[in-house]
This record gives sequence, structure tokens and C-alpha cells, in this order.
Amino acid sequence: MSAESLLMSVVRVEHVSKDYLLGDQKVQALKDITLSFEAGVFLAIAGPSGSGKTTLLNLIGCIDVPTSGKIYINDVDVSGKTPDELADLRNRAIGFIFQTFNLLPVLSAAENVEYPLLRRKDLSSRERRKRVDYFLDIVGLSRFAKHRPNQLSGGQRQRVAIARALAIRPSIVLADEPTANLDHATGEEILALMQRINRFFNTTFIFSTHDERVIAKANRLVRVEDGQISLLGIRAENKRRRPGQREGEARAAATLRQK
Repeated sequence: MSAESLLMSVVRVEHVSKDYLLGDQKVQALKDITLSFEAGVFLAIAGPSGSGKTTLLNLIGCIDVPTSGKIYINDVDVSGKTPDELADLRNRAIGFIFQTFNLLPVLSAAENVEYPLLRRKDLSSRERRKRVDYFLDIVGLSRFAKHRPNQLSGGQRQRVAIARALAIRPSIVLADEPTANLDHATGEEILALMQRINRFFNTTFIFSTHDERVIAKANRLVRVEDGQISLLGIRAENKRRRPGQREGEARAAATLRQK
């Protein structure tokens, strides 16, 4: 790894291993993993069940901690942080999209999007509402803002989950099998939406997936087998220009809505 690539990395994983105890037996889920991802990648972590890909995603998301090694998020070493510090980091830098949507059933779509913002003391209620309206519009669900999850289709619920992940303005979005519970057409639609968001906002997307459609669309691929990296792949593509984070958002939103 060059010094330049290290400086530009949004995620750095250095010699990370993860062990679990099953009864009296130690299981090594990950073995000496070293990776580096630059900002703006659309990356798939693929592998069979039990390969360690979800463990790797959870470590990057600061949901779990490594047994050994270090993880850097936006060049910050998260290895020694307290649970409260990790929770604050997740709430500011890392958005999550889950296979089962993980929406709160008693809350409306708008309230679900707002939920992770409630612990942000730096945001006023007006700013929270502004973000909720903005990102529901981005995913095409403004008119469903008051609907609860049981009043929405699977694709609509996943769009709410995407809006919720984006509302914190994360540098990284982690998606665990985001298309697994969707039909083929809806899965394609959700993937296309995430690609457009990735391109316009330069948001880093990292997927844990079995889905060959996700793998085919990724511009970076990590294959994991038996807790070790078996393949690293990069798809050649034209370098994209990123509009200014604030100035470009209105133009990007208009383009996204047209799609």
C-alpha cells in the first residue's frame, strides 16, 4: 500500500483476526485480513455462508471488535474506542441497510428515517425534518411519509431503510444482503438507486452478498473463503467527478428523481 492510498482510504483493515467461542471450542472467523478501500467505491464482499463476510462487515461497521489487528475509519483508529465512542462514530459516519429492513413497525416512514438523528444533539428538530423530507424525496417516497412499514411493499420498505441510512450523511453505507428479500425486478430497482446515490454523492457502499447481480455491478470485489481473502478484484472504469457536497445535492436530487 502506498502512502497516498493510505491517506485516501475511507476504510483500512490491518492484520485483523476474529475469534469466537462455541462452547469450549475456539472458531476463527477471520484470519489476518488486510484491506484498504478508497472513498466512493461500490464494493461487494462475497463468499459462501460461514465464510466470514458478515463478520468482516460487522467489524467495518464497528458493531463488533477484532480479536487482533486494527481498523481505521476515515483514518481514525477505532480499535481502542469505548462502546459509547463507537456508537457516536456509527451515528455520524456509517449508515446500515439490512436484509430484513429493520424498520420499527410502530413508526411511520418519516419517523423511521428520523430515528437515528434523534441522538444527534447538533441537529435541531427543523434540521431533522429537513433531512427526512430530503432523503425520502431522493428515494421517491415523499407521498408515503406517513405510512407505517406494514402499509409498504418490500421495495418501499428497503427504500425507507436507504433513506434512513443516508439521513446521517454517512461516508460509508454498509448493506447486508439488501436484495435477498426482494423479487428480481424490485432488487434491480433498488440496486440501480444505490448506484445513482453512490455516483452523485460519492458515498462508499460496501455489501455483504451472495447475489450475483450485486457482484456484477460492484466496481470492487472481495471474495472471502474460510475466513481468508481468496480474491481481490477491481473493475476498470472512468474516474467520476464529485460535485460539491452541498452545492451539488440539489442538482443530484433532481437527476435521481428523474430516473
